[in-house]
Amino acid sequence: MKPNPISPTIPLDQDGIHHGFLRLPYSRDDSAWGSIMIPLTVIRNGDGPTALLTGGNHGDEYEGPVALQELAITLKPEDITGRAIIVPAFNYPAYRAGSRTSPIDKGNMNRAFPGRPDGGPTEKIADYFQRVLLPMADIAVDFHSGGKTLDFVPFAATHILDDKAVEAACFAAMVAFNAPYSVQLLEIDNVGMYDTAVEEMGKVLVSTELGGGGSATAKSIAIAKKGLRNVLIHAGILQGEMQVDPTTRLRMPDGDCFVFSENDGLFEPMFDLGEPVNKGDVVARIWPLDRTGVDPVDLEAKLSGILISRHFPGLIKSGDCAAVIGLQVI
Repeated sequence: MKPNPISPTIPLDQDGIHHGFLRLPYSRDDSAWGSIMIPLTVIRNGDGPTALLTGGNHGDEYEGPVALQELAITLKPEDITGRAIIVPAFNYPAYRAGSRTSPIDKGNMNRAFPGRPDGGPTEKIADYFQRVLLPMADIAVDFHSGGKTLDFVPFAATHILDDKAVEAACFAAMVAFNAPYSVQLLEIDNVGMYDTAVEEMGKVLVSTELGGGGSATAKSIAIAKKGLRNVLIHAGILQGEMQVDPTTRLRMPDGDCFVFSENDGLFEPMFDLGEPVNKGDVVARIWPLDRTGVDPVDLEAKLSGILISRHFPGLIKSGDCAAVIGLQVI
C-alpha cells in the first residue's frame, strides 16, 4: 500500500509536551503547494498506555474541541504515565467550515474508514489514523454531539460487539466517563465508522453524544471535561480520583428505537429530551409547509422508554430522524 502523505511536525514518541500539526499536502487554487494543518498535541511521560483523544470528527460538534483545547494547555507530563495524543479537530476542514462534512470533498469522516492514502483529504486523514495513530493507542475517546440537525440528552456510549472481552472493556470505560446518561448504542449505519475501526483493532473506545443544535453549553462542556479526566484516570494514564455522579443506564435493542419522517414539513416536537414516552405516543407532528387547513402527520413511538434524541431544526425533510427512544436499564 502507498505511504500516507500526512506527516507530524512534532515527535509522537518523545517525553515532554509538544504542540504542532499533522500536515497534509493539499494543492488548491489559493495555494499551489499548500497544506491542511491539523492541530496536534502529544504529551508523554515514560512507558505506559496511550490515549488517542479526538473531537471535531464532525465539524459542527463542539464539546470535544473545547475540552481537548483546554486539556492541551493544562495537562502536564509529570501528571501522567504514558501518552496522550490530542487532536481537537479530527476533520479540520469541516471544523473550520462549521459543517458536518468536509467542504473540500464532502467527506464524512465517520464514514470514511479505513480510508485511502491516495484518496481525497478526508480519506487520507482516515487512512493516517487507521494505519499510524490507532495502532499506537490503547484507548480512544471520540467526542460527538448532534451537530446542527439533532439534539441529545448528554450520554457516553458503547456498542454491543462480537468480541465480548473488548465489549466489556469499552463498557467499563463508558461507565468511567460517567455522563448523566450511559447508552449501549445501536448504530443504524456503522459502515466506515471510526468507532468500528477502533473496535475491530481490539482497542477500547468511548464515544459520546453530549448535546446538539450546532453549538455547546456550559453544562455539556463541563460533562466533556469531567468525562475526559475520568477516562484518563480509568486508563491508568492520569493520577487522581474519578468524579462520579449518578448516571441513567439506557439501551437501544433494535431499529424500533428510531422514528423517521416520511414527509417534508414544519417540525413540532411533542416531548422534550429526557421525558418518558409510551408506545403509541405521538412524539412529533409534521405540518405542511405550503397550505393551511390540512392535518399534520403524526409520528408515533414504537416502544416505551425515554426520549434521548430529537430532530433539531424547525423544518424537517423526508428521511430525517425525528426522534430516538432509549430503554432504561434498571
